[in-house]
Amino acid sequence: MKNKIILVGGAGYIGTVLTNHLLLMGYEVLCLDNLIYDQSECIKSFLKNKNYKFANIDIRNKNDLSECFHENCTVILLAGLVGDPISKKYQIESDEINLEGIFNVINICESKKIKRFVFTSTCSNYGITDNNVRANENHELNPLSLYAKAKVQIEKYLLEKKNFSNLKPTILRFATAFGLSPRMRFDLTVNEFTKDLVLGKELVVYDAHTWRPYCHTVDFARLICQTITIDIDKISFEVFNVGDNSNNFSKKMIVDEVLKYIPNGKVKYLEKGFDKRNYIVDFSKVNLVLGFKASYSVQKGIEEIIAEIKKGTYDFRTENQYGNYNLR
Repeated sequence: MKNKIILVGGAGYIGTVLTNHLLLMGYEVLCLDNLIYDQSECIKSFLKNKNYKFANIDIRNKNDLSECFHENCTVILLAGLVGDPISKKYQIESDEINLEGIFNVINICESKKIKRFVFTSTCSNYGITDNNVRANENHELNPLSLYAKAKVQIEKYLLEKKNFSNLKPTILRFATAFGLSPRMRFDLTVNEFTKDLVLGKELVVYDAHTWRPYCHTVDFARLICQTITIDIDKISFEVFNVGDNSNNFSKKMIVDEVLKYIPNGKVKYLEKGFDKRNYIVDFSKVNLVLGFKASYSVQKGIEEIIAEIKKGTYDFRTENQYGNYNLR
């Protein structure tokens, strides 16, 4: 029988896509989430599956959290206030959740003698790199935001446990996400640019020649599913950039791709935006060690988003539901 998977923060943008993959693979899934964005709709279809359980748990509450874990489970930690804007807007909550709450989960897992543990970090940890340098996992970390600084602190805390803990963590530094999800977000670069141009809005782009890597929700789910089946000693205390070298794009390059489908789209370019991040990432390690290669290009992601918008899938009269804008 397959181990139970505990998805901490499993009702979010990546977690709901991952849930679908895990259930199709025959795993029992326990989702712990406090639905901080009031996104209960996105898990309703899973509740019909006998292998899916949901618990409304806040990771800041140690007592409630502790009762959910046991030795023979695999833990995938997705929870947090995800992204630079939301962590800047809610700085107190960011510290409480992205640091104190995450420490709670790690310490409880350690006390319960859990071994397989996946922590999702971010390529934003690299901050700013020279344009001719691709940042691999050993590149100097230069986090610029509260969000990335917390991720770096948690990474350090986990890696320092080597040789001193039963916990065998794997750290996945995610590229910037794009693509479809039951808990859809249109506050992410590829998704947002595509949406605004499809809807006929003027797209305002700051610092068009800054770079970032991108990865589709499905590919994140595929990679996580691989990490929970591979020999644990091959990936414990390892850090992997998660994405694909072919999906390093500047903002201008993404706009140009969208304009191939929306040739009359209106775009306004401005300089000196608040987001200074600019980094190109090397994904050779995840390809060589885990054989991972993205199945979705940025172009393919743009196509599917355009198709869903044109089908009328989303109600943009209440647009703020599609992103990490406000906490309930």
